[in-house]
Amino acid sequence: MLTMAHDTSASQLIDTFRTIVGNGHVLTDPGATLPFRRGFRFGQGRALAVVRPGSLVEQWRVLQACVKAGVIVIMQAANTGLTGGSTPDGDKYDRDVVIINSMRMRTIHLIGGGKQVVCLPGATLDQLEGMLQPLGREPHSVIGSSCIGASVFGGVSNNSGGALVRRGPAYTDMALYAQVDAAGELHLVNHLGIDLGTDAEEILARAERGEFPDASINWNAGRGHDDDYARHVRDIDADTPARYNADLRRLHEGSGCAGHLGLFAVRLDTFEAEKNPVVFYIGTNQTDVLEDLRRHVLGSFSELPIAGEYLHRDAFNIAEKYGKDTFVIIRMLGTRRLPALFAMKAKFDRLFDRMGFMPSHFTDRFMQFLSHFFPNHLPRRMRDYRDRFAHHLMLKVSASGAQEARDFLTSHFAKNEGEFFECTPDEGAKAFLHRFAAAGAAVRYRAVHPRTTEDIVALDVALRRNDREWFEVLPDDIDREIIVKLYYGHFLCHVMHQDYVVRKGNDCMDLEHRMLPLLDRRGARYPAEHNFGHLYAAPDDVRAHYQQLDPCNCFNPGIGQATKRKNWVAESV
Repeated sequence: MLTMAHDTSASQLIDTFRTIVGNGHVLTDPGATLPFRRGFRFGQGRALAVVRPGSLVEQWRVLQACVKAGVIVIMQAANTGLTGGSTPDGDKYDRDVVIINSMRMRTIHLIGGGKQVVCLPGATLDQLEGMLQPLGREPHSVIGSSCIGASVFGGVSNNSGGALVRRGPAYTDMALYAQVDAAGELHLVNHLGIDLGTDAEEILARAERGEFPDASINWNAGRGHDDDYARHVRDIDADTPARYNADLRRLHEGSGCAGHLGLFAVRLDTFEAEKNPVVFYIGTNQTDVLEDLRRHVLGSFSELPIAGEYLHRDAFNIAEKYGKDTFVIIRMLGTRRLPALFAMKAKFDRLFDRMGFMPSHFTDRFMQFLSHFFPNHLPRRMRDYRDRFAHHLMLKVSASGAQEARDFLTSHFAKNEGEFFECTPDEGAKAFLHRFAAAGAAVRYRAVHPRTTEDIVALDVALRRNDREWFEVLPDDIDREIIVKLYYGHFLCHVMHQDYVVRKGNDCMDLEHRMLPLLDRRGARYPAEHNFGHLYAAPDDVRAHYQQLDPCNCFNPGIGQATKRKNWVAESV
């Protein structure tokens, strides 16, 4: 890694950071910075320092120092992303890298009686969900990445999706952010739709304190969610996917910026929580039966369902065994404590790694061992459907839409192969929790079977809205290199998560590169909701968007496999 070319030396810059945020919140030792430099699932690199500001003004001053010194800035919140987008990617940068971790700034302000919120950089989805629950309202996403402590900013910056059909990807027109222009000057931009003054530090201090008198709030400043998505997803004959990360319609300033801005606050809509929803559990062995169901539900139902989650039998089985402890812990403790448990597990993992003599993935292996002593956790009717049907769909509808769904399903399965049952509230909760547990099951399988498993190839795919051939069939030369395939996803949106556990001795990167052209030929887009990070190549129009946000390539360079060099100079030059 090259050192700074500016007149500020590395040691002077670190001293400046310590003056701004305090000695204890500037980390330079490689062991101390590792949790911030290593991605949740992918990615790792070097960094000059990790700085943890405790206020928006401190974050602004740290950014000013970084821009003056000419270093790269990686804005990081909870670091729970799956594609390495909030950590350095190796060491091939032309400038030093500074990570600004925002998790000390966890403030959330309710406005409009909780119909909207202003979130600061460290606010998490589970924190927001807890604040809104007494008001009978919900954030954009529930029981998903919120359970591992994901941040609100991470969802907005990456246009993250979620399981809830009506809400689409995380989106807002309204944000408060820092931007570096083509001349290398740092500017604060207030597009929150709230009058906070004109001086940068005054604006930031007022945002921090939540000084939002009614007269200062413009209620017509912009959208706080993708309010067109419900119509968009119903267009079942469109030859494009419903949602995917390269959709330019949903790239605006902080939304989809992928770290190319220094975000300080976002303003978002919240949603009225559904009361007494009804879950139908559906099983079939014919993919056409589910696709016909999907098209009718989206095209003809008077009210969109809340969620429609798909699970293949193989994913059911792997999740039943390797996601059991996650399921049981959530049932016992709820989702609120899960982020703290994940954080504790990460600390033990780092400790055992440093000890050297402990087996790899010791905590995963230990938790898997304990899970054998837990009683059977899945309802009998679900297990019966697993034995009889390859394809499973959980359809959650509102109380007002339950009769329409009930009548249609009765008619649909009177003339098609398959069956359904109406879940009790407990069965419905367990069905969706089991589907959630499937998302981490492949990772646990890899940890428990290191001798036979090379790694995981995880694809996040958006299928065309009119695609009837939605279930993947791999060619033999690819299939034989895979131990097990886990297919699950947000079926009504045609967003599929496809995890492949690869046999020992095979090249995972080569395997993925052979898979992607198959998706291209189907008109699929990827990634669907995890963003490009350093795993996927962003298309040219998305890279142009990043360049417009960040002309000097000062923030998070290399995202979407773009150049990491200053001013977007090609790496081959």
